Amino acid sequence: MEFDRLVHEAWPAYESREHDGWVLRYAGGVTKRANSVLALRAPADLDAAIAAAEAFYAERGTRTAFSVGPGAMPGLDAELERRGYELVDPTLVMSWSGEAREPERPVRVERSPWPAWGDAWWAVDGRYDGGRRAAERIFTGVPAWYAAVEEDGVPLAVGRAVPQGDTLGVYCMATLPGARRRGLARSVLRAMLRRGGLPSAYLVVTRANEAAQALYASEGFEPLLGGYHYRVR
Repeated sequence: MEFDRLVHEAWPAYESREHDGWVLRYAGGVTKRANSVLALRAPADLDAAIAAAEAFYAERGTRTAFSVGPGAMPGLDAELERRGYELVDPTLVMSWSGEAREPERPVRVERSPWPAWGDAWWAVDGRYDGGRRAAERIFTGVPAWYAAVEEDGVPLAVGRAVPQGDTLGVYCMATLPGARRRGLARSVLRAMLRRGGLPSAYLVVTRANEAAQALYASEGFEPLLGGYHYRVR
């Protein structure tokens, strides 16, 4: 699987520009994933390509960020480090194949996010002041399923699943702090895998989030070599 491309397509920036084989992505500054350079090819002029990227983000008032994953052009990471770009958010890619298990709790699954689903996700992952509208433009940018375990109509744990050919991308896994350690996220994950009905799935998780990694591993997800990180300046 070309995970760089899968992540790019499943979490789409609503503004992008191509420059010499690179994709410069912007989505209101919300998440580095949609506000970074996807540099999978070696440009004809590396200095000019980096300068173009820096100008693109400067025009939008944000720091320049590069996504450096398994498909990044050789030597890019070292060059960015030499230029003073900071390494941030090292992230694992985990993959799954097999038969999805039955959720332990009822899970609501819809083809569109409902307001309370967005409230729950934003309460956990909304790190950006005034960025919720931008986030919604991102996660509704491609067809997906939205799942939640609810109590009294209130989502306590949520997730988003993106069918991509023969694999399923798992995103937006979030559980409200007061509802953790109850197995709710496990049911959300299982429900999305069952709804997808695909032979494989993948997700990305920061290396610092060991609790989430343990959950995913217990459900059959395995870390792959060659995760990714960002270089930011």
